[in-house]
Amino acid sequence: MAAIEAANLRRTYKTHTGTVRRRAKEIEAVRGISFAVEPGELFGLLGPNGAGKTTTIKMLITLLIPTSGSARVLGLDVVRDAHEVRRRIGYVFGGERGVYERLSGYDNLRYFAELYGVPARDQKRRIEELLDLVGLKDREHERAEGYSRGMKQRLHVARGLLHDPEVLFLDEPTIGLDPVGAREMRSTIASLTAAGKTVLLTTHYMFEADALCDRIAVISKGDIVAEGTPLELKRGVAEVSVLEIEVFGIAEGATERVRGLDGVVAVAVEERGQAQVLVVQTRPEVELTHAVLGHLNGADVGRISRREPTLEDAYVALVKE
Repeated sequence: MAAIEAANLRRTYKTHTGTVRRRAKEIEAVRGISFAVEPGELFGLLGPNGAGKTTTIKMLITLLIPTSGSARVLGLDVVRDAHEVRRRIGYVFGGERGVYERLSGYDNLRYFAELYGVPARDQKRRIEELLDLVGLKDREHERAEGYSRGMKQRLHVARGLLHDPEVLFLDEPTIGLDPVGAREMRSTIASLTAAGKTVLLTTHYMFEADALCDRIAVISKGDIVAEGTPLELKRGVAEVSVLEIEVFGIAEGATERVRGLDGVVAVAVEERGQAQVLVVQTRPEVELTHAVLGHLNGADVGRISRREPTLEDAYVALVKE
């Protein structure tokens, strides 16, 4: 039995457009997606903003009712068995909200242990175990207001595990963390599956998904456009070559002109320090460096290089317009 299973899951919102003449409009946030997560698996759900990731998670954790289709967690229907599903899952979101800053880390966990119905006789042992798991063992008696953002996020993870859930949903848990905090959080996430948990993770960081996930589903505009292991997804773009050009000030319309070149598969722009990097995926048999440079309208160009495709390249190719 799959730990998490979605079957033709859909969610439609009703909204209104216009200021003078208001008109009703339906938006399909999730358009009939299906996937399954096996027990003990760390499964990644990747996609751009507005793709439907958080809506999908909210349906799986019973915060939203599906418009149609079905979803089951640990064999329980998320609509009919919502109360039992909530009892057996944990949910951790990115950011600093959800921590009582005037309380110590230990008192935060003791408070939530009461809310989650953890038996009094088990609370001390459970809190000690979780503080050790998330690396806060020597800081638990300090007020949370003095914690770094990464420490607060690890406290969120401990809170989500207090009632010992079998399945944990992590919605962009490393968002906004500095490199040290993000690395510590990834180490904590990796330890969860080692402890026997099933984890569904959403993230915008491809290297993070590559390092952590057993399998990945890529969602775009409410549809799953690819699913497989990180290696399988990278093999999907193995037949392309990646050209990277460091540019200081990309002219308006330049990326669209590059995208229109014959032999170009996908184009993306990444911010790296003070420069922008134009990442161009091309068919391996074509040499387009000079053609691409010709469309940059004399912009200042720095380093130019070629490299092998990564998971991020596969992601860009899958979610491109």
